[in-house]
Amino acid sequence: MLKGFRDFIMKGNVVDLAVAVVIGAAFGAVVNSLVENILMPLIAAIFGSADFDSFALLTISGVDIKFGVFLTVLVNFIIVAAAIYFMVVVPMNHIIARRNAKLGIKDEEPAVDPQIELLTEIRDALKSAPSSGQH
Repeated sequence: MLKGFRDFIMKGNVVDLAVAVVIGAAFGAVVNSLVENILMPLIAAIFGSADFDSFALLTISGVDIKFGVFLTVLVNFIIVAAAIYFMVVVPMNHIIARRNAKLGIKDEEPAVDPQIELLTEIRDALKSAPSSGQH
């Protein structure tokens, strides 16, 4: 039983997953620090407040409906998504494109749907066929 457990833990994909989780957590801390310590203070300097928690607060029958809290979370999500996109996705795409260009790897053209190809052939055949002048 212990040997089976050891074999399971030592499989490559389990170790890769563990490394990915640790790196993801560390990267999450970097992105959160960027948002909380740099971007949100800039927003606070521009708009006067770093959050919108008190914005659009509605009380019905003693129950608070907090549209502003949702707006704060939504803005934070957009900022985090933008930070990840511009800090990770764009540079990685650029690096991959440069590597592929250096290695001479070209993007594959998408396969043409056989029905589209057949319709294209029919269209071309009709265009090249001599017309008799009758319709």
